[in-house]
Amino acid sequence: MAITRADKENLISDISGRFSKAQAAFLVDFKGMTVEQVTNLRLKLRRADSEMKVVRNTLALRALSEFPKEKTALEKSLVGTNAIVFAYKDASATAKTLSEYASDVEKMELKVGVLGGEALDKAKIKYLATLPPLEVLRAQLLGLLQAPATKFVGTLAAVPGGFARLLGAQKAKLEGK
Repeated sequence: MAITRADKENLISDISGRFSKAQAAFLVDFKGMTVEQVTNLRLKLRRADSEMKVVRNTLALRALSEFPKEKTALEKSLVGTNAIVFAYKDASATAKTLSEYASDVEKMELKVGVLGGEALDKAKIKYLATLPPLEVLRAQLLGLLQAPATKFVGTLAAVPGGFARLLGAQKAKLEGK
């Protein structure tokens, strides 16, 4: 079935919109995977606030024309049977899902990715997958920001507390005489 020019333009616009909303994008080769394996991957990605879209390479390149950094990162790998995985919230959770699935399903190949306009090779994607989830990183950052204030309040409270203990010891000493 042939795709009309209008259908192609709609697809290009759709993919371009997904790139603009996504924090990161990953290119995977799914050739040889069964329908069940692809369906399972899509379900796992949905749990990580991500989605996988199968797109013709030529249409993906046209959609990337509005995103020069992303195009530079992905265009050399847009060969063969590809799907683009869009990470909308937590790029590390998506990278972890893809890395784990690629290790379980040998037919799936994690090619490249792009995060914030920076190209990610397989090694960088695997490193990104080792990072803790976004909520944990936020909690760690909040803890780092709160630590100096907590220590400062503790120091401020220690001075009057020490003075009060000194007065109490002096009182006890005087009463003991």
